[in-house]
Amino acid sequence: MPRGKPETKTKFPKVSCLLVAQKEKERPMGSLFSAPAADAAEDSSSADHGGVTTFHSSARWQLHFNSIKDSSQLMVIDFAASWCGPCKLIEPEVKAMAAKFTDVQFAKIDVDELSDVAQGFGIHAMPTFVLVKKGQEVDRIVGAKKEELQKKIEKHRAT
Repeated sequence: MPRGKPETKTKFPKVSCLLVAQKEKERPMGSLFSAPAADAAEDSSSADHGGVTTFHSSARWQLHFNSIKDSSQLMVIDFAASWCGPCKLIEPEVKAMAAKFTDVQFAKIDVDELSDVAQGFGIHAMPTFVLVKKGQEVDRIVGAKKEELQKKIEKHRAT
């Protein structure tokens, strides 16, 4: 048996950061809306930032996801990473969409923090936006593609 340092694996090995961002003017953010679950604001494992609920606990995420499985309301899940440039570039646009589309839930998952959730959705690049209705994926956008995301939100929120 060879001696030395044990082999280390990165927490999320197959993830890449896609730069498909487009330079556009930032829009005003608008008002916040309350977290979908009644206790989300009180729970330190999730936080509402500009209409986007950020989850910091896999258990809290699963609770929330299970609570909306029967809902026909569209949910946009933003899979991102703190080190991802395109994720940071599109973040103000996502917040603006959350303010504009108040009938749509927006959730944010950091792939390094909740790697099990990201792997469960098959995330391999960031940002990736997964659109979910009734607990099922209805669409996916890989990359910081603002116009495509907005068009797909408009399409799926109406159906």
